[in-house]
Amino acid sequence: MKTTIKQIILITGFAGALFSCSAPQHFHRETVNPGAIYGSYETTDSVTIADKPWRTVFAEVHLQQLIEEGLKNNPDLQIALQKVNEADAWFSQSRAALMPDISVGANATYTRNPEIIYPTGPVETGRYQVGAEASWEIDLWGRLRSSKRAAYANLLVSDAGRKGVQTRLVANIASAYYNLIGLDAKLEITRQTVKNDIEQVETMKVLKESGKVTGAAIVQTEATRYAAEVTIPDLMQQIRETENIISLLLGRIPGTIERGKIDDQALPSDFKAGVPVHLLDNRPDVMQAEYGVMSAYETANIARASFYPALTINASVGFVATNISQFFDPKTFASNIIGGLTQPVFNKKINVTRLKVARAQQEEALISFRNTLLKAGQEVQDALGSYDWSAQKIALRKLQLEALLKSVDYTKELLTYGSANYFEVLAAQTNLLSAQLSSVNDRLQQLNAVVSLYRALGGGWR
Repeated sequence: MKTTIKQIILITGFAGALFSCSAPQHFHRETVNPGAIYGSYETTDSVTIADKPWRTVFAEVHLQQLIEEGLKNNPDLQIALQKVNEADAWFSQSRAALMPDISVGANATYTRNPEIIYPTGPVETGRYQVGAEASWEIDLWGRLRSSKRAAYANLLVSDAGRKGVQTRLVANIASAYYNLIGLDAKLEITRQTVKNDIEQVETMKVLKESGKVTGAAIVQTEATRYAAEVTIPDLMQQIRETENIISLLLGRIPGTIERGKIDDQALPSDFKAGVPVHLLDNRPDVMQAEYGVMSAYETANIARASFYPALTINASVGFVATNISQFFDPKTFASNIIGGLTQPVFNKKINVTRLKVARAQQEEALISFRNTLLKAGQEVQDALGSYDWSAQKIALRKLQLEALLKSVDYTKELLTYGSANYFEVLAAQTNLLSAQLSSVNDRLQQLNAVVSLYRALGGGWR
């Protein structure tokens, strides 16, 4: 027994001497530098809107209720959660791989020999055995530990995927909600315009009786009224479709969505992007890409370890007897222990191919990681630019609306006194309607820019 243990120790020492040839390689974040991917919006401010909970960014009560319902019932988010559970199960199994395999068993054998062949021997014999067996692979080269780290990285990939689904879900609900209340605002403006046009038709009829306009003015004013009114069914259909989109995101059957008004929506007070390195800890798809690189490194370590000998120890203990009455006699105790190294020599280039593929996949993961960072930086730049330009448009649109309101009032007054024609009135009203609808689009652009930046920075999953 002592000799066997000494031999196993010698084998282990020999294997340990080879360990330096198989040092595992691990991914270090410092090898990927986000750089100045925010372009002209680069800042050293460590504050980012992504750190804020979604309830702080989207403070309107109806929107909060919708997001909360979506987080509870959205099918895509529920599927993503199950994928995390699957990855967690595999990770638990990979940790157990470091432990020995243990099995217990019992068997009984009964044999009846033919008397014609064994006339002097026993006709009936029996063998009874009960015991336990253990098999343990010593993880000298880190193959099993790399498998565990790869499984953990895959678990993090799945969890980052779940966070990504949640981030997109919060953003999609908020964006659809803003589009819905924007359509409400356009519908209200259009209906008010139709109401004003109807009043204008009556005014034209009075002016015709006084000889200040002709019948053509009445007909043209009615045509303008119908041109505005014909857009109402389209707006109603768009509202219904947007409600259906939100219902699908919430995991409920299509129906009416409770909502507020576009003027009630408040913007976050500190609209900041922070520094690019924050993307590594906040944005789920960037996190997912980084964990993918970690997994690829560990897969390469597993492939590299396949070139080195595997050290295994097998042991068994138990009782063996030919008679049940003697079963627990100390003399029936038996044990066995075996240690050995298995070195691959030729296996049809499987190990070589596995390592080449693992190294290529490792490089692919690194390239994908860097590309994901670049895309994230582009989306942040686009969102910041959209927010800045929308703020400028809103300020200019306000001045335009003030001028057009005065223009409509002045042309109506001049028409009454015969100093303007009805074409000028209709043109002023049409321009006003167009500017009012555009002002809603400007506000929507600003609100959606907040949503886009929040999602681009990785907000919404905390």
